[in-house]
Amino acid sequence: MSDRITHIETRLFQVPLPEVLVDAKHGAHSHFELITVTITLASGFEGTGYTYTGGKGGRAIYSVIEYDIKPELLGQNGCDVEAIYDWLEWHTHYVGRGGIASFANSAVDIALWDIRCKMSDSPLWKMVGGTAKQCKAYRGGIDLNYSKEKLVKRVQTYLDAGFNGVKIKVGKEKLEEDVERVAAVRERIGPDITFMVDANYSMSVTQAITAAESFKPYDILWFEEPTIPDDYQGYAQIAKTTNMALAMGENLHTLHEFGYAFEQAHLSFIQPDASNCGGISGWLKVAEMARAYGVSVCTHGMQELHVNLLSAQPNSGWLEVHSFPIDQYTTRPLVLDQHMAVVSDDSGIGVAFEWAKLEPYVVSL
Repeated sequence: MSDRITHIETRLFQVPLPEVLVDAKHGAHSHFELITVTITLASGFEGTGYTYTGGKGGRAIYSVIEYDIKPELLGQNGCDVEAIYDWLEWHTHYVGRGGIASFANSAVDIALWDIRCKMSDSPLWKMVGGTAKQCKAYRGGIDLNYSKEKLVKRVQTYLDAGFNGVKIKVGKEKLEEDVERVAAVRERIGPDITFMVDANYSMSVTQAITAAESFKPYDILWFEEPTIPDDYQGYAQIAKTTNMALAMGENLHTLHEFGYAFEQAHLSFIQPDASNCGGISGWLKVAEMARAYGVSVCTHGMQELHVNLLSAQPNSGWLEVHSFPIDQYTTRPLVLDQHMAVVSDDSGIGVAFEWAKLEPYVVSL
């Protein structure tokens, strides 16, 4: 089937957060950036894709789409999603391999999947496998700047909202502080709630080994990004020395990087983010690789989209419900039922933005 791309609209929003959120390496987040791409075909079918940042790089992503991708994407067959996915990778490869261009490419791919699903009058979860209509979900906090008392109170709000899994940040200057916070959260949530910690790659391998051993009494499901994501063999050393389950993936943007991680890092969980790993097409390829390696596929961020991808996978792990509340600017914020996140049955990717809510935050370029 052939249907030409006739129009592409790119928009950038800077959305403020209710409070400043801090982690060990990214620093303070006062807002997140949302970049949307709406693609229209000659037949009139239209789809919207998107990506996001922690507050930096949004203008560059917008520019890559608007000035480097859009002029040559216009006129291409919008039904041939796989061909465009491949074209996007190599079109920007020399200047953007795994970098900002991967965010731009991802937004375009997601828009094309939105169109594909709408043309088939099918929801995304059915289009990509349809294994199930729900998945496990945990609430992840960006909370390293919270006092121990505020942290415990915030975690309680996660439980009150219906989550049976929680994640907090670690990476304080003194490990003793991290351990105190982990202990306090475990005491509050009790023994039956799943508990993860995330260091945002702030530790050396030696520090991570010491931290992992210190966290063991608190029944941690996984230790996320203990060290820099490029050090695959360092991850393996941490995992083999401590027998602690490790997770990462949000900072891996190419299939080659994921391949190195599967081969070398001794991971128990992989966390691809469709906003930066090639969109839905890239995310599905990572999920397929994870099955081949016997690793659970999980997610990072954009829960409103990922619930529809993760639920459909036979090796589905945990959906992260992120502190960047993109879903609060959509017509269908994430739905929880008996602790489980539930897919959308609407045709398309399951994400439709409330443009009126976003309008105050649009950036004029």
